[in-house]
Amino acid sequence: MKTLDLVRRRMALAASRPFGYTRYPLENTLEYRGDPGLFGPGSVSWKVIGDVSSLVGGIRALLVQAAHPEVVAGVADHSRYREDPLGRLSRTSAYVTATTFGALPEVDEAVERVRRAHRPIRGRSHRGRGYSADAPDLSAWVHNALTDSFLAAYQYFGPGTLTPAEADHFVAEQARIGRLLDAAPLPVTARELGDWIAEHPGIAPSPGMEAAVDFLTSPPLGGIGLRVGYRVLQAGAIATLPESLRKVLGVRSNDRAIDVAKAVVSTLRWSMGSSPSWHLALIRTDSPVPDDLFRQPLPIGRAGATGRPA
Repeated sequence: MKTLDLVRRRMALAASRPFGYTRYPLENTLEYRGDPGLFGPGSVSWKVIGDVSSLVGGIRALLVQAAHPEVVAGVADHSRYREDPLGRLSRTSAYVTATTFGALPEVDEAVERVRRAHRPIRGRSHRGRGYSADAPDLSAWVHNALTDSFLAAYQYFGPGTLTPAEADHFVAEQARIGRLLDAAPLPVTARELGDWIAEHPGIAPSPGMEAAVDFLTSPPLGGIGLRVGYRVLQAGAIATLPESLRKVLGVRSNDRAIDVAKAVVSTLRWSMGSSPSWHLALIRTDSPVPDDLFRQPLPIGRAGATGRPA
């Protein structure tokens, strides 16, 4: 049993290490006792983004975002993702964590940080169109890609599937975040969102897209086990994309990709459990903590062995 626990801990540590290159966004969250944040206990967002399938959703979202020439031009021209890939990954993960599980002051801080980062990002894409990172339509592409991808990943790789009503509720919940960034349009049902992504008139191949897809195919993630696991999850992410996006991105789906990715996600769920940030948010809101969801230690050292603030 001790050997099994050791294997679980090592797997969880290896899988979570790439996300630890920035300050943890909820380190002070217990100071906001009772604050439910944007969603709160019982929300679909906590359930979906708290599951390890969100790892596939994150990969998928980056691929979707790269299909828009002006969005990916902004990344290529202004981001240091090649020099600091794990830093960028960690900052994106911290934003999702804060807006999903944070108390309202932490949500506001995360949104304001994004606004500050976006203000100077302006330029022109290879097809001659001007871009601004805080333009409502480009913000909508980035935000909606995240929402659609987290939803698709959960539906394919989650511990269960959402009902149509739950899926719509998730999309409507996530639209609250988009409104904080003045993104528009923001579909509020799962079908509207999926159609908006798949049929978007702005998507097209671009030099920035090709560079981004090449990078996402083989990012610098360290050990061979992590790299192999990532490639399996990436293949699973590609298999969930609508055909229109796969054609633009120039990627192909493997017939067995879904099944293999399901096996890897299930193994990660066994080793990692659900998000420790979800666990922490339940503590902050004085909500019941299920016995079977969480395996990792709390991400801050301010709670006792019972999972309650010391």
